Amino acid sequence: MAEEQRSVYFVTLGMFIIDEFAFADEDGIPTGKVVSPQESGGGTYAAIGSRIWLPAEQNAMVVDKGKDFPEEIEKQLLGYGRAMWAFRQQPASGTTRALNSYLGEHRNFEYLTPRIRITPKDLPSVGISKPATLHFICSPARASEIVSEVEQVEGWSPTMIYEPIPDRCIPEELPALRRVLHAISILSPNAEEALSMLSMPLPPSKAAIEHAADTFLGFGVGPEDTGFVVIRSGGLGAYVKSRSRVGEWVEAYWSEKDERKIVDVTGAGNSFLGGLAAGLLLSKGDVLEAAYYASVSASFVIEQQGLPILLEKDGGASWNGDSPQRRVDELRSRHKRTDN
Repeated sequence: MAEEQRSVYFVTLGMFIIDEFAFADEDGIPTGKVVSPQESGGGTYAAIGSRIWLPAEQNAMVVDKGKDFPEEIEKQLLGYGRAMWAFRQQPASGTTRALNSYLGEHRNFEYLTPRIRITPKDLPSVGISKPATLHFICSPARASEIVSEVEQVEGWSPTMIYEPIPDRCIPEELPALRRVLHAISILSPNAEEALSMLSMPLPPSKAAIEHAADTFLGFGVGPEDTGFVVIRSGGLGAYVKSRSRVGEWVEAYWSEKDERKIVDVTGAGNSFLGGLAAGLLLSKGDVLEAAYYASVSASFVIEQQGLPILLEKDGGASWNGDSPQRRVDELRSRHKRTDN
């Protein structure tokens, strides 16, 4: 029986991952610290970043679910809205898992199970039809494959938000990136990734980030050069530019002076891009305005380990006990004061 198809606004092709943790000091001696397995994966954070602004029904993510899928994690996901999760049973391979091992402050990440990649061709099988916005995190070569699959679907021209995978942000990958940029609506590496790919020195400065954005735009981002580059730059904020629009900086909602609010930055960049996607809808396509929504999405993710807390009551919703709309209004007012 064919899966009933539904239209959604935002879909991420990022994987769902269950993170496990091991902690040792600088000498490799276990610290005794114990952290329960947590939901993770860039796609998960991107989906939540969009969900902060849009109803569950307008978001979707494929979640490959094995028999080992923790009940408490499933319960947490369903708390954000059953409609946004397209569970796909994986009885043989199980749920994708990864180990985060800490040696002092150094973190190592490795997969414990085979990765189950998600492509546009998978979406109809889980009832998702031609989303308006598509987010993906991968190498430039795989981005080309994703673009090719999209172009084979008649009547589908989504906004494509491409987040290069960190370990492929190296100069050797630049030719492959240039070959796919013509189809990318928004290219968004973080600052370190952007400079690394362009063989520019670290640490990032605003001047270097702005130069990197110009360089990527010069390669031809977007159909007929209509695309944007959004470089996520941590405490510096985010730099937004297209070939036809002057570059502008959008502040990070929490900066380094708000140290007590910054608990864990894992997933901040992914949630930023989910928020950016939602902001594009709410701002009628204004990428700069969408970046305010993106910054607020990231602010909720970094306030704790794991995903933020949604509380729905009397027709309203709060995240971590605060209003996303209040935060975006505050961020806009900061920007106006800076301009004046």
